[in-house]
Amino acid sequence: MDPLASLLDGLRARGAFVQRSILDPPWSVRIQDEALVCVVTVVRGAAWAIPHRGEAVRLGRGDVAVMRGPDPYTFADHPESPVQVVIHPGTRRTTPGGAALRQDMELGLRTWGTSPGGSTTLVIGKYQRPDEVGWGLLRVLPPLLVLNAAAWHSASLGDVLAHEVARQGPGQDAVLDRLVDLLLADVLRTWFARPGEDPPVWYRALSDPVIGPALALLHSDPARPWTVGALAAKVGVSRAALARRFIDLVGEPPMKHLTSWRMSTAARLLREPGNTLESVARQVGYGSASAFSTAFKRVHGISPQQYRTGD
Repeated sequence: MDPLASLLDGLRARGAFVQRSILDPPWSVRIQDEALVCVVTVVRGAAWAIPHRGEAVRLGRGDVAVMRGPDPYTFADHPESPVQVVIHPGTRRTTPGGAALRQDMELGLRTWGTSPGGSTTLVIGKYQRPDEVGWGLLRVLPPLLVLNAAAWHSASLGDVLAHEVARQGPGQDAVLDRLVDLLLADVLRTWFARPGEDPPVWYRALSDPVIGPALALLHSDPARPWTVGALAAKVGVSRAALARRFIDLVGEPPMKHLTSWRMSTAARLLREPGNTLESVARQVGYGSASAFSTAFKRVHGISPQQYRTGD
């Protein structure tokens, strides 16, 4: 599996929040629900994506924005429109002053807004937990990523998601989960490959004749007891040359990158049914559950057991 495939393999929405918003100007919605990743596509009309820090970006039909939480962000018909709605954790909606919003803003199944015939329709998908996205992807996502419809070949995915979000039937939640995963994966794949974009440094390093193969080895076999010397021998350069080039292109030493990758992989494995602490430790290169637990807590700030249970 190539490194990008490994990164995208971490996308596993489970009951992702998916909703359609239909709005008439002037409108402005501030999202502060602390979701880790939010994917928004414009199905009709236009909108402005306004990050907590940085410049506002206009979105047209078929464009998609990926917002990295937990910082708040705003979507509006114009950057100067005053905020009318605040989205809190648990999808609670209030005015900026904290008053609960009226129920008549509910417009049907998974649909909310100002009127059924509003000029702008957005479809929103949110990933709430790190195991749904993967720690590796969270590390490399910018606060705001925007892809224009003309820049990718799968803009119609937004239309498919918009169609499915208003349907109800057996397995519908699972269908929506997979559609959100597919939308985000394709956006990221396109973003990484586009000339002039700013993807993660390690992705650009994939084209390097030395560091590309080294990254592929680390990502495909994190359980192996790698050393800088062993990795250098595999790619045919000296230990010093590999270490220097790796830092220049990836931004961190090889073994630090390996630890980050191991912990990202472990976070995903911990949430998968049937994996014990011991089996996860073995799959990411640790000889004991105790050694693995110590490393995991050092990186993530909580124990593997706390991460698994969400405590």
